[in-house]
Amino acid sequence: MPYRLIFAIALSLALHAGLLFPDVFKRLSAPPPRNALVARLRLPAEPAPPPEPLVKNTLDANEEPKPVPAPPPPSAAPKKDARPKTANKRETQVAQRKLAQHLYYPPEALAKGIEGEVRLIVRLDANGAVEDVTIAASSGHAILDNAAIRAAYAMGHLGGGSSRELILPVVFRLQ
Repeated sequence: MPYRLIFAIALSLALHAGLLFPDVFKRLSAPPPRNALVARLRLPAEPAPPPEPLVKNTLDANEEPKPVPAPPPPSAAPKKDARPKTANKRETQVAQRKLAQHLYYPPEALAKGIEGEVRLIVRLDANGAVEDVTIAASSGHAILDNAAIRAAYAMGHLGGGSSRELILPVVFRLQ
């Protein structure tokens, strides 16, 4: 009796599957359709016409060139330059030595392993005191830039009798 029950269940499942999924048996038995290979011959593309030349002669052959006006003669009075004088090499070396005395490597930069080079423009007044410090070239790290600026202001006073500008490189390297 159990064989008849198993056979009846299998037959019932097969009939229901045939009614619910009629396309499954067709797809399994039929080979997949082939895509037709199509080949076409095309004529070669016509070459593009040559481009028009970029430089054209806009002057007529009969036209004479206009004379260029002469520059005005230099005035007798010398003009006062608004920019302060730049310092010579010796003054720059003295300033770098004094800057090195006030320079420190920021602890945050040490911990992170940050290195870089900052170039500062230091403006000195007539007495040689540091008037203004700006960054000419940044190191790319604000920590190092700020440490260099603080050290430049800490220099306080450099000897000299005229106002001038110094460009000082400040190098931060880990060893």
